[in-house]
Amino acid sequence: MNAFDRHFSNVREVALALRPSYPVYCLRPDEIRRSARSFLDAFPGRVLYAVKCNPHPLVLDALYAEGIRHFDTASLSEVALIRESFADATAYFMHPVKARAAIEMADDVYHVKHWVIDHVNELKKLVEVMPSRHGQAVLVRIATQAFGAAFELSNKFGATADEAVALLKTVADEGFQAGLAFHVGSQCRDPEAFSHAIGTVDKVLKASDVSIQYLDLGGGFPATYFDDAPPPLDQFIATIRDALESLDLRGDCVFMCEPGRALVASGCSLLTQVQLRKEDEIYLNDGVYHSLSEAGAHIRHPVRLLRLDGEPSSNLRAFKAFGPTCDCLDVIPSPVELPDDVREGDWIEFGQVGAYSNAMRTTFNGFYPETFVTVDEAPLHS
Repeated sequence: MNAFDRHFSNVREVALALRPSYPVYCLRPDEIRRSARSFLDAFPGRVLYAVKCNPHPLVLDALYAEGIRHFDTASLSEVALIRESFADATAYFMHPVKARAAIEMADDVYHVKHWVIDHVNELKKLVEVMPSRHGQAVLVRIATQAFGAAFELSNKFGATADEAVALLKTVADEGFQAGLAFHVGSQCRDPEAFSHAIGTVDKVLKASDVSIQYLDLGGGFPATYFDDAPPPLDQFIATIRDALESLDLRGDCVFMCEPGRALVASGCSLLTQVQLRKEDEIYLNDGVYHSLSEAGAHIRHPVRLLRLDGEPSSNLRAFKAFGPTCDCLDVIPSPVELPDDVREGDWIEFGQVGAYSNAMRTTFNGFYPETFVTVDEAPLHS
């Protein structure tokens, strides 16, 4: 069933109307717009939405409607999605490793003007593939120190400070507009991660003597989960503003950030159904191969039980929750606390699943959640 265009006041109405035996994404466009506005009002520069986090059309439409016009894209497909969906939007190719064919198509067809590298060989690709460097900006991505992020992206990408100095000089010598970028890691709970990274930027700038036109502070802004309540956005922004004051930058240097999770996590919940209970174990119709992949990385989503024929018990019990596939790895590693009388046919709503849920679902074992509805109800936070 495709309920893409269905709208409900709340998630209980979804269960009552659809009686779904399949997972249902319950999108909250108003909540996504609220999150977008908070970033647009607070951040001192351009706000780029990280498309990989959730590329669903309803999500993109809500962000665009609130004023997001800049998008962090990491593949040619994402570039095409943004440029073909919104005529006045700007796509930034922020993946440090790109196929030559993707560079050529992004430049020639979609007129991408902003690129990220972290190695001299990637810069050589740009030099050799693009016929003109006029108006083209190349940002050198710097590795950052670990500060307790859930996913440390500098384990995969980022030049050392010394490497960044040499790269930045070469970018400028090649005739590109020069910039620096970093990413403190996804779900970063410590604002000081940004301050430390900006300190590294300062060292690179002084050592290179290059006047940059772009500084991209990346993503990493956290969301709130069941047992994970990081500082609010205003503390991150205040720390960033203070750190930026220490930099000696040209007056027209453009600051950018790339929030994904913080913009959309609260904008969707997932309605699943219990298909079997075995003592302290329950089997659901969604799992880590589909919408709950981050649960496999110990992100704990808030949950609530919905039952249409009576009230569940007020006594809670810890359950092991399995997904629908035949793979033994399809299990949520953290216990799920539910009423102790949970039974087959009950619906379990997982909150805060707007980030990396439908974007990372697979068709493994023939399961593929694809039903979307919109709801007015406030997000499920706890």
